[in-house]
Amino acid sequence: MPEISIVIPAYNEAALLPRLLDTIDAARDRFAGGRERIEVIVADNDSTDDTAAIARSRGCIVATVHKRVIGASRNGGAALAAAPIICFVDADMQIHPDTFNAIARAMSDSRFVGGATGVKMERMSLGIGITFGVALGLIWTTGMDTGVVFCRREDFNHVGGYAEHRHYAEDIDFLWKLIKLGRTRRQRLTRLRPVKAIASTRKFDRYGDWHYFTLLMPLVRGMLNPGQSGNQKARDYWYNDR
Repeated sequence: MPEISIVIPAYNEAALLPRLLDTIDAARDRFAGGRERIEVIVADNDSTDDTAAIARSRGCIVATVHKRVIGASRNGGAALAAAPIICFVDADMQIHPDTFNAIARAMSDSRFVGGATGVKMERMSLGIGITFGVALGLIWTTGMDTGVVFCRREDFNHVGGYAEHRHYAEDIDFLWKLIKLGRTRRQRLTRLRPVKAIASTRKFDRYGDWHYFTLLMPLVRGMLNPGQSGNQKARDYWYNDR
């Protein structure tokens, strides 16, 4: 039986998925429990490129998800997970070689309901730096983080997984649910800062280094209104790349 399942939601990620899988292979090789104890699931969100073929050629389990919403893709991959620990990472990221060891240690600690690794950007500029700093400040005030997000599979099922009506900030909504669950057990989220993932800047490359800054307020409103699907401008921005 696998010890950790990692789910990768993917829509037309043939260009960047191999890079992520290379870093996952490196982390599997370093995992103290053995590389075979890490299960890799690619949740293919009806891609029109070679995403699914690449995933299969690399030995990944492929979950086909037809609903074109990022939360549905994450949930579709999670439905195939067999490990007691489940984690999620976007297809354009790169993970640290010690990611799985750090997650296994964190999840063996009863103080934590789940957590995230955090990220560092693959390139930096003034616009990216300010946007990144403001966004992290908003997130850190809640005890959340981004990157590789993880929890116990039973807790994932208990909170109902990711919201499938949201076109963005579904990961924040999910972490809010974990926080609420943890409070009932005196548990909290943890950040694994020594194993930060590398976040892609492709949206900044495409839209400009300051463009994302204009979406911060809609993102905050989406965080504060978990029952809503989100601001139209931000929704279109995220959906078009997913």
